[in-house]
Amino acid sequence: MSNNLDLSEIIEPAVLSLGFDLVRVKMIPSEAGEGGMALQIMAEDPKSGQLVLEQCALLSRRISEILDDLEESGVELVEGAYHLEVSSPGIDRPLTRKKDFANWVGHEAKLSMVKDWDGKKNIRGILKSMAGDLITISDEKAGIIVCPFDSIHSAKLILTEALISATQPLDASKADDVIEEQEEEVQI
Repeated sequence: MSNNLDLSEIIEPAVLSLGFDLVRVKMIPSEAGEGGMALQIMAEDPKSGQLVLEQCALLSRRISEILDDLEESGVELVEGAYHLEVSSPGIDRPLTRKKDFANWVGHEAKLSMVKDWDGKKNIRGILKSMAGDLITISDEKAGIIVCPFDSIHSAKLILTEALISATQPLDASKADDVIEEQEEEVQI
C-alpha cells in the first residue's frame, strides 16, 4: 500500500455512515479467474449480522466513489490492478473483533495464532468466553486454553449444525432482480 494510508481507516467511515459495521478489509487473490487481487470488504448490518444484496451494492458504490476520488487526486491506496469485492461475512464468518468472539460464545471456532501458544499454532474448539482481552476456548486435545486477543493471527467460526440453527437465515429475496454492472477495461 502506498502513502502509508490504512485501507480500514479510509473505508470504515463510509461503512459506518451507512449504518453498517466493518468486519474485515483484506487483499486476497482474485477468484475471478484473471489473476490479480481483490480488495475484500466484509461488513454487516448490526441488526441482522449480515448484508443483503441491496446493502452490498450500496456499500460497493460508496467505497468505489471514495477510492476513485483518492486515486484521481494522486493517492494510490493499492498498487497494481485489483477489483472490489463487498460481501456479508456469512455463517462461518471470520472473527476479527472482540465483540465477534463475545457474540459467538458456545460455538466452535478455529484460531490461528501469531506464534505458538501453549505449544499450539492452531486451536480449534468451543468458544467459552471473551473477557477483557482474554479469549477462553475449549480445545478437544489441549483442554481449556486462555489466550490474549492480540496473539490471534486469524479466526473463524466452524460450520456446524448448532451454528446453522443459531444463525438467522439469509434474505435471498430479490436475488434474481440484481443486475451486475460490468466495468469496461481501459487498455493503454
